[in-house]
Amino acid sequence: MKFIKPGLGLLLAAFLIFMGLQKFGDANPVFQYIAEQSGLAFFEPQVRVLTGVLEILAAALLLAGVFLKRFEGFGAALSLAVIGGAIVFHLSPWLGINAPVAFTADGGYERSPMLFGMAIVFAAVAAVVTWMDRDKLPLVGKG
Repeated sequence: MKFIKPGLGLLLAAFLIFMGLQKFGDANPVFQYIAEQSGLAFFEPQVRVLTGVLEILAAALLLAGVFLKRFEGFGAALSLAVIGGAIVFHLSPWLGINAPVAFTADGGYERSPMLFGMAIVFAAVAAVVTWMDRDKLPLVGKG
């Protein structure tokens, strides 16, 4: 049992690093699509880069939590907030569940519900890790 929380934390950190690093390259189809649908141009690249920074920060806190236990709960809570934001956008008319995952040659988008599914699974993982560390979080536990 003592390896479940660190294992889930490492799995969540790996996911966040994988997803976060993708935000620092060229235009991202998800954020480009949200910018087009909403008419708010700052989604690409400003919100994309901010999201990547928050994902990497959450992963760093989770990884630091392997050695300094007080950081893991904050990393999990930040992870849950970032992934929760992704779920909100997937449920909005700006993105949808069947989200763009790649650009096509004709300038359109290839779509898949895969990103939404991953967000649901990893939100559950983040919620479990946050719950397991609730006693270290000032607003949730004993602080």
